[in-house]
Amino acid sequence: MAAGGRLRALLCLALAAGAAALGKRSPVKVLSDGMWRELLQGEWMVEFYAPWCPACQNLQPEWEKFAEWGEDLEVNIAKVDVTEQPGLSGRFIITALPTIYHCKDGEFRRYQGARTKTDFINFISDQEWKSIEPVSSWFGPSSFLMSSMSALFQLSMWIRHCHGYLTENVGIPVWGSYAVFALATLFSGLILGLIMVFLADCICPSKRHRPPPYPHSRKLAPESAQLLKKLDEEQEADEEDISDDETEGKDVSNRNSSPNSVRQRPVNTAATMDKS
Repeated sequence: MAAGGRLRALLCLALAAGAAALGKRSPVKVLSDGMWRELLQGEWMVEFYAPWCPACQNLQPEWEKFAEWGEDLEVNIAKVDVTEQPGLSGRFIITALPTIYHCKDGEFRRYQGARTKTDFINFISDQEWKSIEPVSSWFGPSSFLMSSMSALFQLSMWIRHCHGYLTENVGIPVWGSYAVFALATLFSGLILGLIMVFLADCICPSKRHRPPPYPHSRKLAPESAQLLKKLDEEQEADEEDISDDETEGKDVSNRNSSPNSVRQRPVNTAATMDKS
């Protein structure tokens, strides 16, 4: 009887401890795609993990212990499941698991130290994060580029869910689901192409539809042509007069030079006779 009472007491204590452990709320905050702007205020340590990752599973006990010091260190400890929050994983470009980021007043730094509770505490208390270069504003989570990446990751997750719905719930074969997405891609590309052509035609209209710069250009065109023709004729006449004057000048110079040459010849012969 005494042994049975002790067993019952031990079972009751175990159940009570289990209930207390289940009822105890984890100090680690869970972030979602719609809560990422909270990281822009205050100080945060965020872990990106996946449930199937062995390294992430080994990190969880240390991360939970570190989170118990969050209130004393005045830092928020959070985690993000990349399989459930693709927008956040795309916004931070998560390429390895687990990945830890330190966030302080809108500046983001990637933690690359040891993954123990003591190292995490020293990283915050000793402000070791100041020795790490923050992420560039071009690649920050709040930039336009990373917002586009987040939307792209969310779109990929949505396509994945649609593929699962079509194959599992509707009963469409896998190749049929791929065909549906291929047709949807072609149709959306066609619509976007037509929209871009329409916008380009509105912004930069073609020459056929472009209005003339001057309303009276057609009426003035014959008059301007006649003026240009008259100017060309006058220029040709001036050139002919100049050429005639040049030819007359050459004739006169030739006439003046011919007697001089005749006169010089007898003088030269006389000189030669005197020498002889």
